[in-house]
Amino acid sequence: MISSWRRRRAGRRAAKLQQHAEDDIGSMELTTPNHFRCPISLDLMKDPVTLSTGITYDRESIEMWIEAGNRTCPITNQVLRSLEPIPNHTIRKMIQDWCVENRSFGIERIPTPRIPLSSVEVTDMLSKFKMAYRREDEAGCRELVAKMKSKGKESERNKRCIVINGAAGVLSAAFEAFSSASFDKYVAVLEDILAALTWMSPLDGEAKSYLSSAASLNCLVWLLKSGDLSARGNAVSTLKELLSSDKRKVYALSEIEGAKEALVKLVKEPICPTATKTSLVVIFHMVSSSPSNEDTKVRFVEMGLVELLLELLVDSEKSVCEKALGVLDGICGCEEGREKAYGHALTMPVLVKKLLRVSDLATEFSVSILWKLSKNEKREDGSVLVEALQVGAFQKLLLLLQVGCSDRTKEKATELLKLLNIHRERLECIDSMDFKDLKRPF
Repeated sequence: MISSWRRRRAGRRAAKLQQHAEDDIGSMELTTPNHFRCPISLDLMKDPVTLSTGITYDRESIEMWIEAGNRTCPITNQVLRSLEPIPNHTIRKMIQDWCVENRSFGIERIPTPRIPLSSVEVTDMLSKFKMAYRREDEAGCRELVAKMKSKGKESERNKRCIVINGAAGVLSAAFEAFSSASFDKYVAVLEDILAALTWMSPLDGEAKSYLSSAASLNCLVWLLKSGDLSARGNAVSTLKELLSSDKRKVYALSEIEGAKEALVKLVKEPICPTATKTSLVVIFHMVSSSPSNEDTKVRFVEMGLVELLLELLVDSEKSVCEKALGVLDGICGCEEGREKAYGHALTMPVLVKKLLRVSDLATEFSVSILWKLSKNEKREDGSVLVEALQVGAFQKLLLLLQVGCSDRTKEKATELLKLLNIHRERLECIDSMDFKDLKRPF
């Protein structure tokens, strides 16, 4: 009995002593050693690196310092002999051991960071890639492209390092070389290179120069027609970037057999929203680049693009709507385009509906199209203007002038009102739209 009682009392005493010890530990404040802190952020270093001056910083902090344009050491103020920081594995291991020792304080062990790419490694990869594509080593090129993409996806820093060391120019040169050799034979490596170039967008001048060559443009159109879904999307994205920066390439693209058909197919049979928008942008450049490029507009009309755009506009989101209206505005610059628009039942209802409903840009395109259709109408009965009145164009245009718009749009809207006013006495205008929910800036 006595022995059992003594054991219970001893146990309670030991539990109290342990509780006091834990309370004492919990009340202690853990101090991070100064040599484990980054001199810039003053936080515990997660990826310690050492500069040429011998001072160690956290990688993220010192890279932000260097990217801001500084070329000196923040502590010593000495000019840096090299901008490539060297990983300090010794300090990193010491920090990890300290974290493990103090895990009872809630300190988590910092993971071992992946060593980022250096300019030397990127240059070496690109040098090997050049040798591989010059000897038409398809397998070697694909392996190196995959390695670049893999490294680039590890971090934004790696991606910047790859891009600033001229990877886009080297890959574009290889794309041109393989395109000149054979589309069919090297389709796999061509698709891989194009995917990598899309990932490196926006491209520099050297890369665009290689991709704008006759061989490269023909290959891009071929991929647009015959490639898989990913390749078609990458091809149209590359074409958009080329045409946006160099309008002189529009004519060259227009002359390539099957280019127009492939672009229209991307709109008619969309593979993804991005590809649809991009295709519309490329078509916009082709139909609005030059008034003398009438053959291109006529060909698009013959392929049923006017009908396709009007159906697309019925229920499309803002970005698609703006681009579709821009293309339709360009096509209505030719007589064939206007004739197709005149004969479609959706033309006037859709165009009037888009006024003040989507965006300022969409409104400007809609007014421009209405102006072209009304001004060039050859029917004596003025059926186009009458239909515009019936669906509420007069009220919408008056409201547009009150809300405000660009000077060019205001001139067209004013001229349209004058044309519409001639036919107002023939019928009572029907309000087809409810304006009560319209957002006004006043």
